[in-house]
Amino acid sequence: MSKGLLFFLFALSATWCSSQGRSLWAGYPDSVAPAGLVRGLGDSALLDLVQRQTFRYFWHYAHPVSGLARERDQAVRAEYYWDFINEAEDEPNFSKGSFGEEACAIGGSGFGILSTLVAVQRGWIGRDTALRRLVKMADFLIKADCYHGIYPHFMNGATGRTIPFGRLDDGADIVETSYLFMGLLCARAYFSGPDPLERYFRNRVSQMWEAANWNWHAKGDSTRLYWHWSPANDFDMNFPVYGYDEALITYILAAASPVHPISRQVYENCWVKSAGWKNGKSYYGIPLPLGNFEKGGPLFFEQYTYMGIDPNGLTDDHGTDYAQQTRNHTLINRAYCLENPKKFKGYGENCWGLTAGDSYKGYVAHCPEVDLGVIQPTASLSSFPYTPAFSMQALRHFYEDLGPRIWGEYGFADGFSETRNWYAKSYLAIDQGPIVVMIENYRSAMIWKLFMQIPEVQQGLQRLGFRSKWMSK
Repeated sequence: MSKGLLFFLFALSATWCSSQGRSLWAGYPDSVAPAGLVRGLGDSALLDLVQRQTFRYFWHYAHPVSGLARERDQAVRAEYYWDFINEAEDEPNFSKGSFGEEACAIGGSGFGILSTLVAVQRGWIGRDTALRRLVKMADFLIKADCYHGIYPHFMNGATGRTIPFGRLDDGADIVETSYLFMGLLCARAYFSGPDPLERYFRNRVSQMWEAANWNWHAKGDSTRLYWHWSPANDFDMNFPVYGYDEALITYILAAASPVHPISRQVYENCWVKSAGWKNGKSYYGIPLPLGNFEKGGPLFFEQYTYMGIDPNGLTDDHGTDYAQQTRNHTLINRAYCLENPKKFKGYGENCWGLTAGDSYKGYVAHCPEVDLGVIQPTASLSSFPYTPAFSMQALRHFYEDLGPRIWGEYGFADGFSETRNWYAKSYLAIDQGPIVVMIENYRSAMIWKLFMQIPEVQQGLQRLGFRSKWMSK
């Protein structure tokens, strides 16, 4: 902590909610105290503060029984969840629903595990305390609902039972499971010591990793990889994992499996040959290699996979430069916000970033094609590895100018619209996690270094025709 840095603590009566009562954060093991707004911080001190406060979501708001990441802060429950976009209308359609405070996000829990490793490395929590939390999670998951080793999208954090995401989506979700294993495998690599509890944790992770049958979702052939499977509905969701989007990590880990790997043909047929994989256009004079969205789609496409996968120096047999893809998509998203064709209040060089998150209409996959005037702080802050100067501009504006409206006990609230004078009161696991991890990858490449050196990950990349500076020769 830099000299003179003053943390203004919230009142000690600040609480965190659980289904089993309310506990003061001060009584939590290795408590991480919240900080108010502090003026005059240098860049490094500000990054420290933002990462640390955002991490509190996973440490203090984790489910008390399982330790998994709750899907969202239940102080304000979302009334709507994004369903689909009707191209005949100007705005998205929405489906109404609420998953409740027991709902834990499997993918968000993977992001929380990565954030916990950052917290240990930064000294916010003790290594032993963090390990005990991760063991608690692993012990819970190994007994919880899974389907051929693949976990559901949402899980009840007290019972381990599946919480259906939809009428047909009531079983395995291979994409969310890949985010979980990104975190678990990275933690297995981090806790590599001879201590008995570290060995126990590594064995638990390996048990789950080896049981996960990724190839089941290919139906045993080489044509498609399917996102969902249900014991009641089989593959009736009929939703192949097409590219290009946030699911590249799913193919890499599916190919990396030591017991149930997919073939390269599945990747080529379903991902590379899909109609939406290649873009090849330029926007604002910036070329975009991949993706069928005009101007690139939501920014989480360039964040979820690349929390673990380092895009720098990553190429494939099809000539794709993933450093160019991730950076250029981010630059295009920012350039669109600067152009601001719909003339929304607040958009500009200090306020940019369209991605999925909460809005005044509910949860929406914001992007240039679906622009409601809502900025998600996670969009620009999780882009630090690609656009550090521009991301720092946005961070200072969010913190110093908008802080009284969007800064809280778990970092920045999920979204805001200055046009509508609307400021979210919610926090989402899948948006908070990338802030902690991607800022750390910008600062130290910590998670990239851990994940990219895992032998199975390197094998998965090699099987799919990728090349990386991290791969063994």
